[in-house]
Amino acid sequence: MEISCQLKSLKTLFKWIIGLMALPTAYLLAALLLSLITVNRSGEVAGAEHSIYLSTNGVHLFVVLRKSDCASELLEGLNLTVDDQYLAFGWGDENFYLNTPTWSDLTIGNALKALFLKSPTLVNVTRYRHLSDNWIEVPVSKEQFAAMNDYLLGYFQTDDKGHKIHLIADGYSMRNDFYRANGNYSMLKTCNTWVNSAFKNNGLKACVWTPFDFGLLWKYR
Repeated sequence: MEISCQLKSLKTLFKWIIGLMALPTAYLLAALLLSLITVNRSGEVAGAEHSIYLSTNGVHLFVVLRKSDCASELLEGLNLTVDDQYLAFGWGDENFYLNTPTWSDLTIGNALKALFLKSPTLVNVTRYRHLSDNWIEVPVSKEQFAAMNDYLLGYFQTDDKGHKIHLIADGYSMRNDFYRANGNYSMLKTCNTWVNSAFKNNGLKACVWTPFDFGLLWKYR
């Protein structure tokens, strides 16, 4: 009887292990498959009036805009200097941004919270003085550029006076700032799905869904 109970316990444990392994496997397979499927295949714009840029730090995607082209509403309340020429916008989990500045700071707890719990978010804005050779240029129409401005602006959380909420001294560098954001982060809505959605909803070539940076990069390289 005791041996039978132990066998049943082992079988139950084995099923739990298989189930736990199946979840990340299914997630990765779905990510790869949906990243390969292209939407807005004819998203290239003839006679485009503006350019946006696609950037990555190896993990997170960013939308980069020329500061002089940005709408005044988007620029209002940002920590800017006269030397800034380009602005890179990202979006992600607040706890992850503030407590995991490098991969060496990553903990299992922070990773699990970011992936499985709907959590508060931040907009990450990095300022650049020069155009980078590593950025991918994406020509867009005047209307698409305006829509991208609106998309980015819509994710900035504002106070009761309508001002963007800047987290003082919490950036990764002197040229990087965080602002409180709208929306919740989850394993289905990551920093990279956020950028992909900006492209997809704007009629630009994009993935059906991609939680990783390489999905969208494939479409433009």
